[in-house]
Parts: sequence; C-alpha cells; structure tokens
Amino acid sequence: MAGEGELILVIDAGTTSNRAMVFALDGSVRATAQRPLTQHYPQPGWVEHDASEIWQSVLACARHAVSQVGGAARIAAVGLANQRETVVAWDKVSGEPLARALVWQDRRTEAMCAALREAGHEQAVQTATGLVLDPYFSATKMRWLIDHEPAVRAAADAGTLALGTIDSWLLFKLTGGAHLTDAGNASRTALMALAGASWDEGLCDLFGVPRGALPDVCDSAGLLGTTRPEWLGAAIPITGVAGDQQAATIGQGCLVPGATKATYGTGAFVLANMGREVPASRHRLLATVLYQLGGERIYALEGSVFVAGSLVQWLRDSLGLIDAAGETEVLARSVPDSGGVVIVPALSGLGAPHWRPDARAAITGLTFASSRAHLARAALEAMAMQTRDLAEAFAADGARWTHLRIDGGMSANDWMAQDIADVLGIPVERPGFVETTALGAAILAAYGAGLFANLEAAASAMASERSGFAPHMTDEERGRRIAAWNKALSSV
Repeated sequence: MAGEGELILVIDAGTTSNRAMVFALDGSVRATAQRPLTQHYPQPGWVEHDASEIWQSVLACARHAVSQVGGAARIAAVGLANQRETVVAWDKVSGEPLARALVWQDRRTEAMCAALREAGHEQAVQTATGLVLDPYFSATKMRWLIDHEPAVRAAADAGTLALGTIDSWLLFKLTGGAHLTDAGNASRTALMALAGASWDEGLCDLFGVPRGALPDVCDSAGLLGTTRPEWLGAAIPITGVAGDQQAATIGQGCLVPGATKATYGTGAFVLANMGREVPASRHRLLATVLYQLGGERIYALEGSVFVAGSLVQWLRDSLGLIDAAGETEVLARSVPDSGGVVIVPALSGLGAPHWRPDARAAITGLTFASSRAHLARAALEAMAMQTRDLAEAFAADGARWTHLRIDGGMSANDWMAQDIADVLGIPVERPGFVETTALGAAILAAYGAGLFANLEAAASAMASERSGFAPHMTDEERGRRIAAWNKALSSV
C-alpha cells in the first residue's frame, strides 16, 4: 500500500495557516513549509475562508516540503489533518467552490439553532450525535449555504452539489474527484449518529441537507486514494485522515481509555479516550468519534473552548498590547499576579460546558494600576480557568483526570503550562514536539500504509520525550482564583 519511499508527508490544514511537514518513521521532522490563511470577517460573528486559497496554499506547501527531501520518490504515504466543522460547498463537475467556506467559529446560524432548540429537537440530536445544537457544527452551516448562496442552491437543484468539511475538499482536489470523509470528521457535522455507519436520514431531513451532496464515510487509516501525479510528481497513497483534535489525541498517544489531552491553538480542545462504548454526557460535553479502523470505532468525550490562542492574537492585532505572542510569558512573569484583572475570553461566545453563543467577552477588575503585564497575565490565566471548567464537567461525567497531556503552539509557554497544573492540581505533561496534530496524522498514515503492525506501534515509534509540570499552588490561592473567575463569568 505504501509508496517506495520511507517518509510520511502530512498536510495540516489549520484555521489560521496551512502547513506541510515530512516525518521520518522515528517521528523526526525532515521538512516543513507553512503559509498563513486569510481570515474574512464580513459581519460581526461571521468568519469565512476562501476554499481556493486553502487548496492552492496546501498544494504549494506540500510541493515545497517534498522538494526539501529530494522529491516524491522519498514519500511513502500522505496523511491529512484538518480544521473541523468548517464547511465547503463545491461543484462536483467543475471542482470549483461555489461560495466561501463557513469556518467553525462562524456564528451566523444561531437563530436556526435557537429555533430547533425551541422546537424541542436538542435532546434527540444530542442523544444521536453526541453534539449540542450550536452554530459550531457543520449541519446548520450547510443549510445556510443552500438557503443564502444562489450558486449553492442551483448546484443542489442540478444534483452537482458537493458538501464537506476541509478533509473532504482536500481529498477531492488531491485525488481528482474522491468524495470522502473519515468517521471522526463526519461525527462533527451533527448529521451522523455516533452508532450509525453513515449519514442519518432523519438528521439530514431535520437540518435540510441533501444526503446526495455528502461524502462517503470511511476509515481514518488505510488506502483512501492516491494523489494525482501532477500535484507532487508521483501518485502517492493517501493513507490517514483525521480532524485536528482527533489527530492531536493520537499524536499524544492517548490510545487507551481514560487518557486525556488538551490542545491549545486558536481554541482549546480537551479529548478523553472513552474506548469502544458510545459515551453520553450529562454535563454538556460532546461525544465524538476519535477514529475508525476496519469499521470499528473508538470514541472520545470532548470539551471545546472557542478562544485560546486567538485571545493572544487579539491582544496583539486589535489592541496592540504586544508585538508577538511570546511576549506574554515574559510579561506574566514580570508581575506577582494579575492585579485583580480577569479576562473572560468569550469573543465568539462561550463553548463547553456553558454553550452560550450569546455571551460576550469581559475584562473585569481594571484599575489605574492595571498594566499591559496584568492584562497579558490575565489572558494566560484564562486558559487555566477555562480548562478547569472542563475538568469539572469531565469529572461529573465519570471521567476525572489524573494527569493531562498538553500540546499545540500555545503550550510552548512554560508559565501557562505551570499555571494549568497549579489550577487543576494535577501533573501536566508536554511532549518535546508540541505540534502533535501533524504527528497524529503521520502516525495514522504510517499505520494505514502498512509500515507498522498497529496504531500503538506507530505511536510508540514516533512519539517524542515529555517534560512535566507538577502543581505547586496552595489551596487558598487556587480558591481565590476560582472565586474571581466565577464572579467574572457570571457577568457575561
């Protein structure tokens, strides 16, 4: 199944950038290329991407990375990781997008979700899919495109409409026409029951999404297709695909029930491996497919926080308080505490476990003595506090954390990593290579190409060494932090 080479090319299609990385089978990185992705904000609460830009950026990065290692002959297989829930609508015949992609952060379908909640559908949707009725998920975005974009409606009427998440779009372009999505990505749409093999007719009818426009649901590893030779210089097998958070969970080696990771990127996402039983949350966490191999699924409980690294980006780009994200650690260490400042980063509403799309961000406790150092520290402290809210919900659902593995670009901040350990009161582990999303896609692809006997062997061979952060905060100080956070949270 694998090509003749010995390296794995990973395409990591993220929210703010696209990357290509080449991994050796020991997990070391041999090449990397990255391009930023333009963010479009046409109205408050609306977030869009240009699907053509995503494709062209991914292709350019992949070509550059492949050239760095000597060409396509060195590549055994391709793995793909993608931002989840973001929806692309394209024409099956022309292969061109019909509208801008609606990004997972986009909130324009809140009225549609509210109407479905008021009609009493949320419990049935959550029982079937593990998801709540929220604009975050793909189904209402798909319906919005059909209702409001004439080209999408025309393609639906003509039977040429293709809908999918970013993995589907890139698989279509890379292979020249395959319309696929893995079960993990499919489980984020609200159109597939967790226990169902494919799309649910009742859910498609409820959301008004034509089933014929949706991709086939497939395994997360195995031969999914081959790249067109003209893209990378050879036809290379595509043997692994996963949404970014599922990929990061695999990259962290969370392959046994109870193992838990938290990724701090644009948002923050905690996933706990729950094994083969379909989980159900009573505390507004999400149940999701972690991965599917040979038609058998491993599930996870998930808590999704909408704003993490994007808060630091906002401090930099919109407020001008910092010039680079790395300054936040220096600033946080320069003051003994936040000076009473608390930031509730509800810039896109509040995610789990609150699920309040109407919430707006708040900065409380400001005085004339407040400085940019206090604001930077409060921004980092908000990461630990949001994580603690999730920890309480996981514990209430019977999945209490005993330790936490963290990753993502923001986790490289040592001060933040220590603060998370302190606030949670449990050990925190961080791998030496924090970009575990790409690593997880490489692990899936290496296994899917037959280069390892099983997923566990691939993860063991490709994992990096870990560093640890032990909790040191006193109960009294932790209690003060929690009380201040809860007070600020009640104001939004």
